[in-house]
Amino acid sequence: MSIATILAGLAVIFIVVAVIKTARIVPQRSAFVVERLGKYAKTLDAGFHLLIPFVDRVAYRHTLKEEVIDVPQQSCVTKDNIQVVVNGVIYLQVIDPKRASYGISEYRYAAMQLAQTTLRSVVGKIDLDKTFEERESINEQVVRALDEAAQPWGVKVLRYEIADIDLPATILDALEKQMRAERERRAVVAQSEGERQSKINVSEGLKQEMINVSEAEKLRQINEAEGKAREIELIAEATARGLERVAAAIDAPGGKDAVGLRVAEQYVQEFGNLAKTNNTMILPAELSNIGAAVAAITKTLETARS
Repeated sequence: MSIATILAGLAVIFIVVAVIKTARIVPQRSAFVVERLGKYAKTLDAGFHLLIPFVDRVAYRHTLKEEVIDVPQQSCVTKDNIQVVVNGVIYLQVIDPKRASYGISEYRYAAMQLAQTTLRSVVGKIDLDKTFEERESINEQVVRALDEAAQPWGVKVLRYEIADIDLPATILDALEKQMRAERERRAVVAQSEGERQSKINVSEGLKQEMINVSEAEKLRQINEAEGKAREIELIAEATARGLERVAAAIDAPGGKDAVGLRVAEQYVQEFGNLAKTNNTMILPAELSNIGAAVAAITKTLETARS
């Protein structure tokens, strides 16, 4: 092999290496940080780019998509001195590739460590019962602390979610007993409320029944009184019409004789009835003079008419 062939081969290899060092293709939603002679030069966005061979180099590659980082579980002590084990998930995104490259050596690890320390601080300020109730508040406080600390890193912390909270077996047993007692208490209260409402309903029913009975009795008495009043009124009207007819009959020709005859008949009939019902009778002195008695009664009727 001649020297010219060797030099030609070396030239080809040099050209290939130069092309590899020069041409860069950046994927979508990615960013490459370029250093020139060890110093920051520029940030390459998505697309095709050419670099200066042996002078420029891609020092850092970042994804601009949202990243999910699992925060390992850790022990936290609540305000009432109960130890719980908590783990969570961080959602963050690189918004400044230059700061993410030179602001901190490893932003993912830093965010994870800061999330753990912040979570311990937040959990230590609340009681165990509120740990489960205030998950949203805990997440917001952790995100606020992480986002404030991550601004110099060129990273935006989007969310933090508590994945799980594990309690010691003794605490779980105590909570279970507490919940069981609370359920039993609610059942007793519900039963007593039901009995109370039932008694109230019964008493209201009895009260309404008594009111209805009294109203019915009142209406009955009113109806009876109105009926009696109407009966008396009708009897009085009938009696008045009868008396009017009797008076008219007396004034008619032969009326006085008819009245006298009728009075004599009644007189005799009543004495006969009196003799049937009693063993002893008191007779008037003028019993033998029935005509005089009838005349006296007739005279009384004429006096009453006049």
